[in-house]
Amino acid sequence: MEQLGIFRAPLVGHSMGGTVSLSVAIRYPERVSKVIVVGSPIVGSSLAPLLKLAGYRINAFLIFNLMGPFRSFMKNYYSRQICSDPRFPDMMDRDLSRTTLESFLRSIASLRRTDLRPLLGQIKVPALGMYGDKDKVVHPLQWQVMQAGIPQAQIVRFENAGHFPMLEEPQIFTQRLQTFLDEHRTIPLKKNIPENITL
Repeated sequence: MEQLGIFRAPLVGHSMGGTVSLSVAIRYPERVSKVIVVGSPIVGSSLAPLLKLAGYRINAFLIFNLMGPFRSFMKNYYSRQICSDPRFPDMMDRDLSRTTLESFLRSIASLRRTDLRPLLGQIKVPALGMYGDKDKVVHPLQWQVMQAGIPQAQIVRFENAGHFPMLEEPQIFTQRLQTFLDEHRTIPLKKNIPENITL
């Protein structure tokens, strides 16, 4: 946002990105006009057991030393348990090929320790939680935790989707997201705008 000269704007985040978006809305409320999370953990204990185990250094080390078989397992079997979109196995495989041991460990370890419940009440901007009822990565009832902490939050549930409702129910997802963004629409506030540029 600093690089683009944007002072205040809506934030949309998927999974860990949504957890980060909530944290930004809590720490920098003046910078966030709305916050939208998709399949995001509010509490780290809501992560799937396999993911939590993989976040321990010894387990992550074993996985990365067996990356070939691990990628094959994830692409040919586990990915189909996570998302029904036929494009997803290749998408997951590409992501795994770019992941380093340290970045994986840091992200999972950080998520595992996360508990935003005591802080959610500080979020006063419009908030939207979008969760798939069949999520096998983050417990699908995390929407209840979000709504308990942010009573004014809107919740959208996708009964036929898992962790990736934007892929599994794209039309409904896009429509609900766009509707929320259009409500009380505000132009992102920019700073240091040259005089010859108009919004």
